[in-house]
Amino acid sequence: MQAVSSPHSVILFANNLIYFSPSVYYTYRMSREYYRWQEKSVKNALGLRRVVVVSGARQTGKTTLSQRILGKDGDYRSLDDTDLLNFALADPRGFVMNKAGPMVIDEIQKAPKLIPEIKQVVDRNKGPGQYLLTGSANILTLPVISDSLAGRVKYMRLRPLTVGEILGKKPSFLKRSFEKNFPGKITGYDKAAIIDLAFRGGYPEAAALNNLHHRKDWHTDYVQTLIERDLKDIANIRRQDALKDLVGILASWSAKFMEISQITTALSINKITLDTYINTLISMFMFEKVPPWLKTDYDRIGKRAKFFAADTGLMTSVLGWKPNEVFMNNDRSGKLIETFVFQELAAQVDLESQYFLYQYRDRTAREIDFLIEREDGALLGMEVKAGHSVSKEDFAPQEWFVQNIVKNKTPYTGLVLYSGDRVIPFGENMLAVPTAALWME
Repeated sequence: MQAVSSPHSVILFANNLIYFSPSVYYTYRMSREYYRWQEKSVKNALGLRRVVVVSGARQTGKTTLSQRILGKDGDYRSLDDTDLLNFALADPRGFVMNKAGPMVIDEIQKAPKLIPEIKQVVDRNKGPGQYLLTGSANILTLPVISDSLAGRVKYMRLRPLTVGEILGKKPSFLKRSFEKNFPGKITGYDKAAIIDLAFRGGYPEAAALNNLHHRKDWHTDYVQTLIERDLKDIANIRRQDALKDLVGILASWSAKFMEISQITTALSINKITLDTYINTLISMFMFEKVPPWLKTDYDRIGKRAKFFAADTGLMTSVLGWKPNEVFMNNDRSGKLIETFVFQELAAQVDLESQYFLYQYRDRTAREIDFLIEREDGALLGMEVKAGHSVSKEDFAPQEWFVQNIVKNKTPYTGLVLYSGDRVIPFGENMLAVPTAALWME
């Protein structure tokens, strides 16, 4: 990379420039294809399981990933192709007859009757790597899918691009965190830079747009297409207008604990309908929940999940936010950067089965933004700050948690992620770490 001085605070992915700070950016050659961290995992799964399902939101690169993995060896069939979809619906058994090597079926949720036919095929032939299915909805949650292919399938998630994937970095944050192995400084990403990255989000086509209004138009069209076209494949939603309004409402609750009663009042719908609509948006990978950490008998721990938008670019567009306004608004910048951290964290947790992502909040509102439990029981806690400074008070919830919940029964590492550039120790196993550590090797 070549460092270039600049007084401007911009990111130019499409023009091969990537923003690092208000004063320095680096030339970086961007391609239209990125190495996805899940590629290795999908390859390994195909060598072990008869069926692999890669699910994720539209436009996150599932088709590109499958083509990279199988190349010319795969038999590609996209159900976005009307002729192929009609064939699948009319003759599901004939459609899945697999004679040309591994078969890729894109958008499997459009033809759920293919699933039992695939089951019959792989029950007769137990060899691995027969089908790679992709879906823009979580087929495990769809009422029209009656068979989960249990014992035959590996389910995997492809999320929007992470910053590490865009920069071609290997995911190392979780390993470094548990080992408390960070360099003394991680420079180049201040609060303005992190907000800019969050506004771009991880949908490749949207992230490449430099104009904020063009990006907002892309996200607006994206949401409209999902609701008006894709929704019919997975749910019977009578009030599309309410669902569109709900997208904005849920975006505003990202990184917060939702108050359901306020939403039902705002939309004039009952709780049962609201739950159906929320679960539909979750199944389409627009939003998701982080469950509470409950592995204690402490009677004041909250039981509610925490809600997050699945892409900060889409979130900011839906809410109509502007970067300069978010920078000056502590509530918005905190909400945005915590959601951004969640997206980066979740992508790394997905890669290894030894990590589990939670959050913690008790009934006195004592809160830890993220808790990651390793399979051996070790815990990694994280508090997210938007600002450039950290104090001892920022570690108070985690120190209380160690003293009253952990009680030296299990290893605990506590981090405060912030927009500064130094790694600073704050007592035993407590560190302030730059947010940019999420995408360093």
